[in-house]
Amino acid sequence: MSNKSNLIDDFDFDDDFGADDSFVPDKSYSGSSDFGDDFGGDDMGFEPASASPAPASDDDEYRATVSVDTGPSTFTDEGLTGHITVPRISIHAFCERAGTAKTIDAASRDRRLAKVHLEVEDGGLARAIQVYQEQSTPDLLIVESSLPAREMLAQIDALAELCDPNIRVLVIGAMNDVQLYRQLVARGVSEYLVPPFQPTQLIQSISALYVDPERPFMGRSVAVVGAKGGVGSSTIAHNLAWSISENIQINTSLVDLDLSWGTTALDFNQEGNQTIVDALGDPERVDDTVLDRLLTKATERLSLFTAPSSLNSDFDFDEEAYDEVIDRVRRNVPFVVLDMPHIWSDWSRATMTNADDVVVVCQPDLASLRNGKNIVDFLKNARSNDTPPKVVLNMVGVPKRPEIPVKDFAAAIGVEPSLVLPFEPNLFGQASNNGQMISETDPTSKSSVGIDHLAGLLTGRTVVEQQVSLLKKLIKLGK
Repeated sequence: MSNKSNLIDDFDFDDDFGADDSFVPDKSYSGSSDFGDDFGGDDMGFEPASASPAPASDDDEYRATVSVDTGPSTFTDEGLTGHITVPRISIHAFCERAGTAKTIDAASRDRRLAKVHLEVEDGGLARAIQVYQEQSTPDLLIVESSLPAREMLAQIDALAELCDPNIRVLVIGAMNDVQLYRQLVARGVSEYLVPPFQPTQLIQSISALYVDPERPFMGRSVAVVGAKGGVGSSTIAHNLAWSISENIQINTSLVDLDLSWGTTALDFNQEGNQTIVDALGDPERVDDTVLDRLLTKATERLSLFTAPSSLNSDFDFDEEAYDEVIDRVRRNVPFVVLDMPHIWSDWSRATMTNADDVVVVCQPDLASLRNGKNIVDFLKNARSNDTPPKVVLNMVGVPKRPEIPVKDFAAAIGVEPSLVLPFEPNLFGQASNNGQMISETDPTSKSSVGIDHLAGLLTGRTVVEQQVSLLKKLIKLGK
């Protein structure tokens, strides 16, 4: 017996979409910012590490309406910095309050701490002093103390005598006191937080301790994945990268991860001798010089990491190789768009999970609904501290094709579409044949305007109005 009725109830497959319903954008953006002021200190105990005041919370509620989207989960002042994954370290936390332990436990399940080994104990700072009289200290120590400043500092001094000089220490206290903070930093404490704080604030504080001081910048990554083959996810990814780089004017790299069937080189009419496979085969040698040689310049702001699109080899790279190559690209540009293949493997799951934003491309049919819902549910569970993935409903309004209405599709998948694009085969076909993006072919089309809108949601920026020279205007008038 068919199980289709379990997915959706009473869909009216005869409902068609008119021209006015073909583009449904979100209309607002909000994000939060991180503080970046550092305080130095003398080495009086722990090895000093950079520290910063507690960052602002980014737990803005996601409101599931088609007209509202919270945008990226976090932004710096420039709005272009992505998250880093904390390396494989050991963390030991000593908490006084059950609420603090619960927050740390929630943070430990976050994607950015996936490589971390974390243990939580009761007893706070006093218990930590007892424990480390008999055992070695971890890479990062989190201790909570509600004692007054004088008593807390005395216990911190006692703890410092027991700790390895390279340890990083994060203190959770009860007083929002700048003087206390400075005295802790002077003793080599890396960070000081005051409850209440969200798991994301703790994650940001830990991540900041492990930023490479020589390469602190990390661009944002956007993974674009199709709910099934043929939904146009690669086309969306390519045009999105173009929109961010050329219409919003932010330097961008497009990485084609569909090693056997990728179409980036075709769509941009760019053929290079070297591809992303050259980097994945030996990721440790991919420094800035090698990366410049492997990337293909599509425009002044857009670089391409093309796929070999060959069936002559079986590409079997481990998850760490993909992670390392993507991170190296992210250190060089503010935005990286990842064109994901329609496969389900360890590396593809990890790549989507670790991306700063995920765009799921669907068509208004049952297969897209089922697969899209599975992807969305997986990402919501794996990225509990991030905004939900953005859904793009593509090729809506195919003549004589029964389609699931947008409102019913949204209700079933659990996420309102950030973008609903019309079926415009002539526009996309012409752009593809010419090796162009749709913004180059017809910048006023609904699809072009819609993708610009999606780019704006992901970047927190607006399209830069293009200045047309007098000569170009005269040439246009003469035609």
